[in-house]
Amino acid sequence: MMKKLKILAASDIEGDSKAIKRLANTAEKEKVDLVILCGDITSNYETKDLIKPFKDKNKNVLIIPGNHDSFASVDALAEQYQIRNIHGYSTTYEGIGFFGAGGACNLPFFPGDISEKDLFATLKKAHAHLKNIERKVMVTHMHPADSVSEFSGVEGSLAIKKALKEFKPEILIHGHIHEAAGIEQKIQKTRVINVGKEGKIIEI
Repeated sequence: MMKKLKILAASDIEGDSKAIKRLANTAEKEKVDLVILCGDITSNYETKDLIKPFKDKNKNVLIIPGNHDSFASVDALAEQYQIRNIHGYSTTYEGIGFFGAGGACNLPFFPGDISEKDLFATLKKAHAHLKNIERKVMVTHMHPADSVSEFSGVEGSLAIKKALKEFKPEILIHGHIHEAAGIEQKIQKTRVINVGKEGKIIEI
């Protein structure tokens, strides 16, 4: 029987070092294999001690930027702590492919603003190296268009909706809409989860 991969996914930390320490403790207690942070990790470009608690507990970490993060600050975090920023990239764990694109659309006054066109192109580029991988997890900051997170009044991304249809990931992990944290739904055959600041344990 294939071993399940245990993931702790969270989003919208926004520079809260206490929340990061709590999540790192959860990752250790739950013996997770992988930690995924779905953007809005930093606040006002502050990155101090936002990854170190996970590294201190020897956890593998994947990150993407959100609308509050500059793309450069997330690249710097990845380089500093030798973790993977999968904005436009992919990686595999236990035969499962992870690919992603961060930022959010139609937010021109935020450092992580990205157009729908560029968001889809980034997801397509990230997915390109996973063509022979059957089981895939897509990681975004934004929610897809026509998802339940739109109850917030914030429209979702048409690019992410298109990517779900084309790339058929088993799971989509995202954040962005704080009041929708923990909400889960099925879109086509994809399990779509808004993981939120408190984080969510996902087994795949």
